[in-house]
Amino acid sequence: MTAHIVSVNVVHALVPDTRGDLDLTAIDKRGQPGRVHVGPLGLTGDDQYDKKHHGGVEQAVYSYAREDADWWAGELGYPITPGRFGENLTTAGLDVTGAVLGERWRIGEDGLVVRVTSPRIPCNTFQGWMDEPHWVKRFTEHGAPGAYLRVVAEGTVGAGDEIEVVHRPDHGVTIGEVLVIRRADADRLRRALDDPGVDGEMADVIRHDLEVRARNMSAR
Repeated sequence: MTAHIVSVNVVHALVPDTRGDLDLTAIDKRGQPGRVHVGPLGLTGDDQYDKKHHGGVEQAVYSYAREDADWWAGELGYPITPGRFGENLTTAGLDVTGAVLGERWRIGEDGLVVRVTSPRIPCNTFQGWMDEPHWVKRFTEHGAPGAYLRVVAEGTVGAGDEIEVVHRPDHGVTIGEVLVIRRADADRLRRALDDPGVDGEMADVIRHDLEVRARNMSAR
């Protein structure tokens, strides 16, 4: 299967944040017809209610694989429609969990290029939205978090657009590996820090984890 976009999703309505720290959340995303412009802060028509913890250039776009959503549909016993996990881009034929930090994707033919920045870390807002027991723990343990993306070159996106991986760093540290970063190999994390495509908050998280490991080793 050629990797492609299944659905392009933006916020449908603000809904009560039943488990999070705010009164509302923009997690309710729905599929859009036609083409949607994607700029440095994400998709036209989309928004994040909690801008302290979501959005910005490093989390401009959130992608989730249709294959992983289908797994959850089987696990939960009901359909997971595009956008149900709050993703902007529902993909197919692309190993999002296996995407390497700093990897770049070209999407469609209108110039859009994005870079993989970090995994989605499940939160209480997601827990409340799904209304499933122990959802944060279950989502983490399954290990398919989806990927946040930085917009490298603006363009438009629509359902059916092909996705081409145009650059994959050789450090090999994947989205799935850094979901629970203490389990990731330290040497490979150090190599990832040498990649200019691994920057911002994700690089800070890696540095902090390596510093904690070093302190723990010296304390033995």
